[in-house]
Amino acid sequence: MDKKILLHACCAPCSGAIVEYLKMSGYQPVIFYSNSNITPEEEYRHRLEECKRYAAKWDVELVEDTYDHHDWERCAAGLESEPERGRRCLECFRYRLLRAARYAAANGFDTLTTTLAASRWKNLDQVNEAGRWACAQAGGSVQWWDRNWRKGGLQERRNQILREENFYNQLYCGCQYSFRPQK
Repeated sequence: MDKKILLHACCAPCSGAIVEYLKMSGYQPVIFYSNSNITPEEEYRHRLEECKRYAAKWDVELVEDTYDHHDWERCAAGLESEPERGRRCLECFRYRLLRAARYAAANGFDTLTTTLAASRWKNLDQVNEAGRWACAQAGGSVQWWDRNWRKGGLQERRNQILREENFYNQLYCGCQYSFRPQK
């Protein structure tokens, strides 16, 4: 029997190789799309639809968390000027992964991981600190899987899948504070 695992996902490009790896390794991943950081809402929806399309290809369930950008802004309040990989990012990861950990605990998952650990733009130490913290806050029944999803050929496979699937590949994490117009 496949082992269920909750995979917090930020986008389809970061999910591709991870979903493939989990399925091929005997896991039964369920994607938890919790990304209230993304703005505008049209951007959020576009990324969600790409995740849904890829999840359907692999016959993977996708659960959409409530989108509440205003609540997320409260979590980032006072940290708007922080650089990428700064304290704002840590708080954002905590916000999103706490929602995932609570969902995991309430729905019988014993393991949680995230596609945030696949992005070369994210600080892996921050991602893991937030994941461990979130699992502890959710009662401790959910274990944080601190896998570096960039290693073992997964970064290369991510790039292949991105091209094969013709994924929409955004150039910022989604939060208004990280957005830099392209020149």
